[in-house]
Amino acid sequence: MTAAKDQVKKHTISVLVENEFGVLTRVAGLFSGRGYNIESLSVAPTLDSAVSRMTVVTTGSDQMLEQVIKQLNKLINVIKVQDMTGEETVNRVLAMIKVNLTKRNEDKLKRMVRTYDGKVIFGDDKCSIVQVVTEEASLLKLVAALTPYGIMEYVATGNIAIQKGRKVIKA
Repeated sequence: MTAAKDQVKKHTISVLVENEFGVLTRVAGLFSGRGYNIESLSVAPTLDSAVSRMTVVTTGSDQMLEQVIKQLNKLINVIKVQDMTGEETVNRVLAMIKVNLTKRNEDKLKRMVRTYDGKVIFGDDKCSIVQVVTEEASLLKLVAALTPYGIMEYVATGNIAIQKGRKVIKA
């Protein structure tokens, strides 16, 4: 076994599943039953309403990932599993951040958020809500920039990813 195989890193996995009751529970159970953490999980129907796509982000060795993929492929209702780690992909996270900047400071907030391709989607005399769709690293920088003003609440989706070019993941 090589040192590279033992190295812990972030993995992004795309899982096409039948859009049926209990599939999410079985996939999540596979991870928890083996002691693997899911960092983020995003699930939505595809263009075919009978099929959903899960994007799972987890951390572990390449060997752990190989085991997870083998086990996922054995699950009922799993159609296809694709390791997107190392592939050329576009990755995005959607976040909404409620911050202690009010309408009085809206121009300042808009300028700051615009540098991260975000926008203010709500503002009143008590707070503002910022929306951003960006890469995880950029989101972390925006959170750091907003922290001095007082972040009141933060919600984000899991990471989603799609491969660049004409290559597609189909059932």
